[in-house]
Amino acid sequence: MFLVLVIGLILGALAMFLPVYRSRRTVRRLEEEKAQVTQERQLVVDFMHHMVEALGEGLTREALHQRIVHAAILCSGALSACLFERTEDGKMRSAAVEGLFPPHRPLPAAVREKLATRARFIEQVLKTEAFPANEGIVGAVVQTGRGQLIADAAADARVVLHEDPALKVRSLIAVPLQFRDRFFGVLAVANSADGEPFTLTDFSLMQSLAEQAALALHNAEFLNYQIEKRQLDLDLSLASGIQQMLLPKEPPQMGGLDIDARYTPAQKVSGDFYDLFPLSPTRLGVAVADVSGKGIPASLLMAMCRTNLRQIAPRHESPAQTLAEVNRALGGDLRGMFITILYAVIDTARNEVTFARAGHELPLFSRRDRVTGVAVGEYVGSEGMPLGLVPDEIFTAVIQDRTEPFHQRDALVLYTDGLTEAPNEEDKEFSGARLADAVHALHARSARELNDGILETVHRFAGNTALRDDLTLVTIKRV
Repeated sequence: MFLVLVIGLILGALAMFLPVYRSRRTVRRLEEEKAQVTQERQLVVDFMHHMVEALGEGLTREALHQRIVHAAILCSGALSACLFERTEDGKMRSAAVEGLFPPHRPLPAAVREKLATRARFIEQVLKTEAFPANEGIVGAVVQTGRGQLIADAAADARVVLHEDPALKVRSLIAVPLQFRDRFFGVLAVANSADGEPFTLTDFSLMQSLAEQAALALHNAEFLNYQIEKRQLDLDLSLASGIQQMLLPKEPPQMGGLDIDARYTPAQKVSGDFYDLFPLSPTRLGVAVADVSGKGIPASLLMAMCRTNLRQIAPRHESPAQTLAEVNRALGGDLRGMFITILYAVIDTARNEVTFARAGHELPLFSRRDRVTGVAVGEYVGSEGMPLGLVPDEIFTAVIQDRTEPFHQRDALVLYTDGLTEAPNEEDKEFSGARLADAVHALHARSARELNDGILETVHRFAGNTALRDDLTLVTIKRV
């Protein structure tokens, strides 16, 4: 009876203290989990700090990759890490490695004999190794977009078993480097330094690190883009400034001629150019040209053409001979580009214009009929091929001069296709016919007023549609 009473007292005590024991054990477990979360958070913060430092140093993409694998080892406690990226042909290859990370594929016998300098040699093997994006653990990450935790690598057939003990994989984590819809690669770590398998906590940590690494890669790309854009903007501004310096600041003053020129680039720099330069007290050289392409290459070629034209033009009476020599001077410097140009010589003593047209837009003459007094617009053509498009012998055989009368009140309108091809909201072009109509209606006006009227007509036609090409307009009126 006494024994039963004692047992009852013991059981009662246990029943009373067991909830307290369980509560304490729960508290300890929660404290351990909290400590793990705090440690993981601190590791992620440390990793973020490494990434911010790397971005602040302005590292190259290759150096940033190396910083990521180094930070991954420091934060995860792994013995080795590797970052894999996709090549242009869709395969995966190592972009950065630290530690003795095992190659993705078995090593050939000839290679295994050279393992004396393991770390450096394995790094070289990894950098030259490329494999399909659906192969092995890395391939599984690429295909699914989800990380892989391999706690026991020996039990996973996808993990290569290398003969060298130093390359033995005991445990492995591979996670995607992905920011929004941008895939940067796969980050993998192998073998924990304490010899224990990687855990779900380690896996969660690596996923967090991969998110921060992908964000760093995204930010690095954005920063590089901004730097390149600023440099390009600076280059374009300099090129635009130089180009503006090459254009005539004011039309030359020559008796009997009223001259006005307009120039509107579609971008900061243009492939169009025009030039006006006296050849004698009664002769004026006029050129309007359009370089194929846009941007800096076109502007550089424009500058070369103008320089050659200025040097060569005074040596020839004939515009065709001038352009033939310019074509020879440019030679092979055009690199697949070409230039359409119209070069004219206006002779006020002879009351005539002689021009050669190397594939350029037709010049528009506006004259009053001597009998009726009605203004008549006429496009006048001549044969010729663009500069740099055909061999010199063909260019010289085709190019020819044409001479037209140029009397008092006559007007000569030269332009680039940016004017006649200016689109409206219905994607119709302004056209040469509309230009001729505008010039016909404005024939009695001065050169400046004539150009104002032409451009107003173009803008009214185009509405809110932006110019898609450079626009140059030169009008010369005989007074």
